[in-house]
Amino acid sequence: MLKKDLASRIKKALGAKKVFQALEDRICYAYDASQRQSIPDLVVIPETVQEVASVMQIANKMAVPVVPRGAGSGMSGGSIPVCGGIVMAMTHFQSILEIDTDNLMTVVQPGVITSTLQEAVEEQGLFYPPDPASQSFSTIGGNIAENAGGMRAVKYGVTQDYVQRLEVVLPNGRVVHTGSKCVKDVVGYNLTQLFVGCEGTLGIITEATLRLLPLPENQKTMSVTFPSIREVGYCVSEIIKRKIIPTTLEFLDHNAIWSVNQYLDLGVPQGTGAFMLIEVDGPAEQVDKDIFRVAEICREIGSLNIDIAESQSERKRLWKARRSVSASLAWHNPVKKINEDIVVPRASLPDMVESIEQIADETGMLIVNFGHAGDGNIHVNVLVKEDTLAQAHVAVRRIFEKTVQLGGCITGEHGVGISKQDFIDMNLEPSSLDLMRAIKNKLDPHGILNPGKIFPEDRREPINSMDSNHNASSEK
Repeated sequence: MLKKDLASRIKKALGAKKVFQALEDRICYAYDASQRQSIPDLVVIPETVQEVASVMQIANKMAVPVVPRGAGSGMSGGSIPVCGGIVMAMTHFQSILEIDTDNLMTVVQPGVITSTLQEAVEEQGLFYPPDPASQSFSTIGGNIAENAGGMRAVKYGVTQDYVQRLEVVLPNGRVVHTGSKCVKDVVGYNLTQLFVGCEGTLGIITEATLRLLPLPENQKTMSVTFPSIREVGYCVSEIIKRKIIPTTLEFLDHNAIWSVNQYLDLGVPQGTGAFMLIEVDGPAEQVDKDIFRVAEICREIGSLNIDIAESQSERKRLWKARRSVSASLAWHNPVKKINEDIVVPRASLPDMVESIEQIADETGMLIVNFGHAGDGNIHVNVLVKEDTLAQAHVAVRRIFEKTVQLGGCITGEHGVGISKQDFIDMNLEPSSLDLMRAIKNKLDPHGILNPGKIFPEDRREPINSMDSNHNASSEK
């Protein structure tokens, strides 16, 4: 129920054209890629940091929930307004304010699309490495809130490695600035990293200064097939051991190979146990040496076939195959799929995938695995038929238990949100959770900013839910 005078107060602060109350407008901001929904009471689309602060001051005084939202591409339900209240869409904050070629940094607003930023800086000979699969529509603000990763993380790291400075509006409407453009800055606590990966529960990002790198001179891409997934683990370990750090080390298991073959004819013989996509970048001469050495390692491990892309079109074909895995899973005709993004130490990747295959056999579920072999991040897709949902949830829990047993984490890039609240204590001890709660309560004593997320006791089932079961979404 919308609190009396809330809409009128916000309209007075922002103007009526930035406040939306019609049901058809509110439904558009009720869901994300997790395929759940909960309709907010109000949608606001501010244009300035002062307007964001004004909304937060009003909401804080009236104890009304506020959920910040970028593109709604998150896969853990982080931007779903499960407690109703206000959705604050940051879509008008879409300017690249500066590309600093002297300091190799850029200043951007949170609504900038990731690929738009990448293209803009590449025109200046610079490089912004984080590359989530949603890069063509996800926003920088959402990437920071979820600490997004991507396929280049094995060499270049994740979003947190590039955030230098933030402008943040706190739950009470106060504006704070963290960090600086200085390479070295240890003045006080590292507040910048406190807001990275907080899933929008501690503050609303209104501006970010991001670190850039020189654009790599050259790159080469190759595909490799192996008899089984175990060779993939050996291959990754051996490449790293020989001091080669590829840009990308991606893998598909035999089920993923089958579905991609159906979808766009990958050309991999049926019965192949694993497929790898490997890319190296850097100075042209070094790239040639590295790709040759990687090919040698793959042969030593026992590869079935090695194909080095000789043209840009061939490279794009290989990348299209990797990026098409999620869409291709429709060939298995599931009613829905439960997508998880577990991560284990990369040396444990073969053990983890083999354990998942055993769990699949024991529960009768079809499970498809693919992802980032170079950093141990596996996208586990449990494909659900009409009468197998209960077994699917059993399989997911067992997969999480094995992940933790191998020293891994239940999420590598999607975040906790609402989809993994019930499992968070598998990774975090009570004292750690208590400390997180204390930080949240200090910054947000009224609990208004993105409530109902992360902490298990705060979980509330979405109303008007399209799917109130576990997270079912596409891969990241």
